[in-house]
Amino acid sequence: MNVIRDRLDALRKLMKERGMDAYMIPTADFHESEYVGEHFKCREYMTGFTGSAGTALITMDEACLWVDGRYYVQAAAQLKDSTVTMMKMGQEGVPSLRAYLEDKMPEGGCLGFDGRVVNAAEGLALEEMLRERGARISYGEDLAGMIWQERPELSAEPAWVLDERYAGKSALDKIADVREAMEKVHASVHVLTSLDDIAWLLNIRGNDILYNPVVLSYALVTMDQLYLFVNSSVLEGKAYPYLEDEKGISVREYLERTGVTVMPYDGVYDMVEGLKNEKVLLEKCRINYAVYRLIDGSNKVIDRMNPTASMKAVKNDVEIENEKRAHIK
Repeated sequence: MNVIRDRLDALRKLMKERGMDAYMIPTADFHESEYVGEHFKCREYMTGFTGSAGTALITMDEACLWVDGRYYVQAAAQLKDSTVTMMKMGQEGVPSLRAYLEDKMPEGGCLGFDGRVVNAAEGLALEEMLRERGARISYGEDLAGMIWQERPELSAEPAWVLDERYAGKSALDKIADVREAMEKVHASVHVLTSLDDIAWLLNIRGNDILYNPVVLSYALVTMDQLYLFVNSSVLEGKAYPYLEDEKGISVREYLERTGVTVMPYDGVYDMVEGLKNEKVLLEKCRINYAVYRLIDGSNKVIDRMNPTASMKAVKNDVEIENEKRAHIK
């Protein structure tokens, strides 16, 4: 476990250089996904714990990992001799991460984290709690990523299109429904960063997270435009690779026909920062803190559940029939 100690020492060195008293590493990607791809396993890299959920907090003299009851045995074994202390969430006498920070954070101190992997609701709650102690947040740097020399690249698996014979509804109709929902709450822009919502809305699928058929991407919807921020290389393959009777258009061509403008994956940050005097619909618990913090004060934020969440929960006749077939199979 000396390797974990070395990594923690290297992290603390970076923290000291930046005036950080604590650094938080959740289990998350830039899209608040429940499961994450290899590129995003910073918490695993820094602690040695391989479970699918948990949050690490490193201070200058302690390293703690909060896990729930599913992982007590696993974490105890994997953290042995690592200098990382397991914190059993929900157990009597075990402080929550926020309570621990309230107790340990010095007056005028600083909590660091990568704002892309913490959702806006959590970031704002931490912000408020720390403000009461005269402390601040620094969210602009991925310190764990600076240490992780052999970090896997962002996944860029080929995307493909779920045909209407399986989806039961075209992307054009779904987009129209989202715009109708935007009108009802008087929103002019909808920022959508959750991968399952984007996959459902555009009828696209991918393989960027194991067992989750999603494509790493962000979307921004206006009343007349839809921008998809994605690694363009994943769109060059056949749109319908599993249907022999389909002509070979690419995923990019399919998106263009659907009225989607393809933009670079990281371009969402510049576009969000450039929004002025808009009414922006988003869901704080499903959008990352870094995106949220870029929204200019001239905009009005409408914090509501993503319209796609309730829409995709209601299955159409085609989806119901296909679910029956899948269960039989």
